[in-house]
Amino acid sequence: MKARTQARALALKALYEIDLTGHPPAAVLETRLAEEDLEPRLAAFARRLVEGVLPMRPWLDQYIAQHAPEWPVEQLPVIDRNILRLALWEMSLDPENTPAKVVINEAVELAKTYGGASSPRFVNGVLGSLAKDLDAIREHLRRLQPQAS
Repeated sequence: MKARTQARALALKALYEIDLTGHPPAAVLETRLAEEDLEPRLAAFARRLVEGVLPMRPWLDQYIAQHAPEWPVEQLPVIDRNILRLALWEMSLDPENTPAKVVINEAVELAKTYGGASSPRFVNGVLGSLAKDLDAIREHLRRLQPQAS
Protein backbone atom coordinates (compact mmCIF):
# COMPACT_ATOMS: atom_id res chain seq x y z
CA MET A 1 0.00 0.00 0.00
CA LYS A 2 1.39 3.41 -0.97
CA ALA A 3 2.33 5.70 1.88
CA ARG A 4 -0.41 8.31 1.37
CA THR A 5 -2.92 5.54 0.82
CA GLN A 6 -1.85 4.10 4.15
CA ALA A 7 -2.42 7.50 5.79
CA ARG A 8 -5.87 7.78 4.18
CA ALA A 9 -6.71 4.27 5.39
CA LEU A 10 -5.73 5.23 8.92
CA ALA A 11 -7.90 8.34 8.71
CA LEU A 12 -10.78 6.24 7.36
CA LYS A 13 -10.47 3.72 10.20
CA ALA A 14 -10.51 6.52 12.75
CA LEU A 15 -13.53 8.23 11.17
CA TYR A 16 -15.33 4.88 10.96
CA GLU A 17 -14.75 4.16 14.64
CA ILE A 18 -15.79 7.66 15.70
CA ASP A 19 -18.93 7.47 13.57
CA LEU A 20 -19.89 3.96 14.70
CA THR A 21 -19.06 4.14 18.41
CA GLY A 22 -18.99 7.81 19.35
CA HIS A 23 -15.59 7.36 20.99
CA PRO A 24 -13.72 10.62 21.65
CA PRO A 25 -12.05 11.66 18.36
CA ALA A 26 -8.72 12.67 19.89
CA ALA A 27 -8.36 9.34 21.71
CA VAL A 28 -9.31 7.33 18.61
CA LEU A 29 -6.85 9.23 16.46
CA GLU A 30 -4.00 8.84 18.95
CA THR A 31 -4.69 5.12 19.30
CA ARG A 32 -4.75 4.62 15.53
CA LEU A 33 -1.55 6.61 15.06
CA ALA A 34 0.17 4.58 17.79
CA GLU A 35 -0.85 1.33 16.04
CA GLU A 36 0.56 2.37 12.66
CA ASP A 37 4.16 3.01 11.80
CA LEU A 38 3.70 6.16 9.74
CA GLU A 39 6.48 8.63 9.19
CA PRO A 40 5.75 12.04 10.75
CA ARG A 41 4.58 13.78 7.56
CA LEU A 42 2.10 10.97 6.83
CA ALA A 43 0.87 10.95 10.41
CA ALA A 44 0.32 14.71 10.07
CA PHE A 45 -1.60 14.12 6.82
CA ALA A 46 -3.84 11.49 8.47
CA ARG A 47 -4.42 13.80 11.44
CA ARG A 48 -5.29 16.71 9.11
CA LEU A 49 -7.81 14.52 7.27
CA VAL A 50 -9.59 13.39 10.43
CA GLU A 51 -9.53 16.81 12.09
CA GLY A 52 -10.71 18.40 8.86
CA VAL A 53 -13.62 16.04 8.24
CA LEU A 54 -15.07 15.92 11.74
CA PRO A 55 -16.38 19.50 12.09
CA MET A 56 -17.59 19.52 8.48
CA ARG A 57 -19.64 16.31 8.57
CA PRO A 58 -23.09 17.96 8.47
CA TRP A 59 -22.21 19.99 5.36
CA LEU A 60 -20.33 17.17 3.67
CA ASP A 61 -23.35 14.95 4.29
CA GLN A 62 -25.66 17.52 2.68
CA TYR A 63 -23.63 17.40 -0.53
CA ILE A 64 -23.41 13.62 -0.44
CA ALA A 65 -27.19 13.45 -0.02
CA GLN A 66 -27.72 15.79 -2.99
CA HIS A 67 -25.53 13.61 -5.21
CA ALA A 68 -26.86 10.26 -3.96
CA PRO A 69 -30.54 11.08 -3.42
CA GLU A 70 -31.68 7.44 -3.46
CA TRP A 71 -29.55 6.77 -0.39
CA PRO A 72 -30.13 8.78 2.81
CA VAL A 73 -26.69 9.45 4.25
CA GLU A 74 -27.62 8.03 7.66
CA GLN A 75 -28.61 4.75 5.95
CA LEU A 76 -25.40 4.37 3.94
CA PRO A 77 -22.98 1.72 5.14
CA VAL A 78 -20.76 3.43 7.71
CA ILE A 79 -17.60 2.70 5.72
CA ASP A 80 -19.03 4.13 2.47
CA ARG A 81 -20.30 7.24 4.24
CA ASN A 82 -16.88 7.90 5.71
CA ILE A 83 -15.01 7.22 2.47
CA LEU A 84 -17.26 9.80 0.79
CA ARG A 85 -16.80 12.34 3.59
CA LEU A 86 -13.04 11.86 3.56
CA ALA A 87 -12.75 12.20 -0.21
CA LEU A 88 -15.10 15.18 -0.46
CA TRP A 89 -13.22 17.01 2.29
CA GLU A 90 -9.89 16.28 0.65
CA MET A 91 -11.11 17.37 -2.81
CA SER A 92 -12.67 20.57 -1.55
CA LEU A 93 -10.88 21.74 1.59
CA ASP A 94 -7.47 20.13 1.99
CA PRO A 95 -4.82 22.83 1.64
CA GLU A 96 -2.59 20.47 -0.39
CA ASN A 97 -5.09 20.61 -3.28
CA THR A 98 -4.67 17.01 -4.37
CA PRO A 99 -6.29 16.67 -7.81
CA ALA A 100 -9.87 15.39 -7.65
CA LYS A 101 -9.05 12.46 -9.97
CA VAL A 102 -6.36 11.26 -7.58
CA VAL A 103 -8.64 11.60 -4.56
CA ILE A 104 -11.43 9.70 -6.35
CA ASN A 105 -9.06 6.91 -7.36
CA GLU A 106 -7.79 6.64 -3.80
CA ALA A 107 -11.37 6.56 -2.45
CA VAL A 108 -12.30 3.79 -4.87
CA GLU A 109 -9.26 1.79 -3.72
CA LEU A 110 -10.31 2.26 -0.08
CA ALA A 111 -13.82 1.12 -1.04
CA LYS A 112 -12.37 -2.01 -2.70
CA THR A 113 -10.35 -2.80 0.42
CA TYR A 114 -12.83 -1.92 3.18
CA GLY A 115 -16.28 -1.70 1.60
CA GLY A 116 -18.80 -4.15 0.24
CA ALA A 117 -19.00 -5.55 -3.27
CA SER A 118 -20.91 -2.55 -4.61
CA SER A 119 -18.94 0.07 -2.67
CA PRO A 120 -16.28 0.91 -5.30
CA ARG A 121 -18.84 1.59 -8.01
CA PHE A 122 -21.08 3.57 -5.65
CA VAL A 123 -18.19 5.67 -4.30
CA ASN A 124 -16.90 6.34 -7.81
CA GLY A 125 -20.34 7.41 -9.03
CA VAL A 126 -21.08 9.75 -6.14
CA LEU A 127 -17.62 11.34 -6.18
CA GLY A 128 -17.73 11.71 -9.96
CA SER A 129 -21.02 13.55 -9.62
CA LEU A 130 -19.64 15.73 -6.82
CA ALA A 131 -16.54 16.52 -8.89
CA LYS A 132 -18.73 18.11 -11.58
CA ASP A 133 -19.88 20.71 -9.02
CA LEU A 134 -16.59 20.91 -7.16
CA ASP A 135 -15.88 24.61 -7.67
CA ALA A 136 -19.24 25.66 -6.17
CA ILE A 137 -18.98 23.07 -3.40
CA ARG A 138 -15.43 24.17 -2.57
CA GLU A 139 -16.44 27.82 -2.38
CA HIS A 140 -19.42 27.09 -0.13
CA LEU A 141 -17.57 24.72 2.21
CA ARG A 142 -14.63 27.09 2.58
CA ARG A 143 -16.99 29.75 3.89
CA LEU A 144 -18.36 27.28 6.47
CA GLN A 145 -15.04 25.78 7.52
CA PRO A 146 -14.01 26.59 11.09
CA GLN A 147 -10.96 28.80 11.16
CA ALA A 148 -7.87 27.51 12.92
CA SER A 149 -6.92 29.50 15.97
